[in-house]
Amino acid sequence: MKRGKFITFEGIDGAGKSTHIAGVSTLIRAHGQVVVSTREPGGTPLGEKLRELLLHEPMHLETEAMLMFAARREHLAKLIEPALARGDWVVCDRFSDATYAYQGGGRGLDKAKFEVLEQWVHGHLQPDLTFLFDLPPAVAEDRITAQQRELDRFEQEHRDFHARVRRAYLDRAASSAGRICIINADQPLNIIKKQVEEILLTHCL
Repeated sequence: MKRGKFITFEGIDGAGKSTHIAGVSTLIRAHGQVVVSTREPGGTPLGEKLRELLLHEPMHLETEAMLMFAARREHLAKLIEPALARGDWVVCDRFSDATYAYQGGGRGLDKAKFEVLEQWVHGHLQPDLTFLFDLPPAVAEDRITAQQRELDRFEQEHRDFHARVRRAYLDRAASSAGRICIINADQPLNIIKKQVEEILLTHCL
């Protein structure tokens, strides 16, 4: 059976990526594919428990990074890899690019340590296509504030943290050999939707 495709969505908090995940899933289904939609950290019962810890409990940087990859290993073993093997397409809200950006760029995790964890947990697998929703942190901050909801500990970080995360995402994209497609998220939703669909059709469908 032909292996399914693995599509991921990335960006700083407030970039609006989650708005477009459902639309991409609908488009893929319209082309006759089965879609599994999931998220990180999370995606499995254990992963969701780890998500609660990661989003709300203060911890050492390296603890945070290892818990991210622990949740990811469970996610891969229990959901992502079986789905791809069945020929299903997996659409995931964040993956290891987020760890590179948040724990690496934002927190300052040593790049060599990140690479060891990435190679160990999924050296055999990278997404087929990643959408990176790029947005200035000031604009993202205004969007989050307007939502008037309780913020997790990453969303509560200062603007300079999110600026470092953004720079790390762009650095990762520059070395991705075309896997990561950058979307200007400071545009009307209909324009972003059209760009995302065009990229998906060109690269995968």
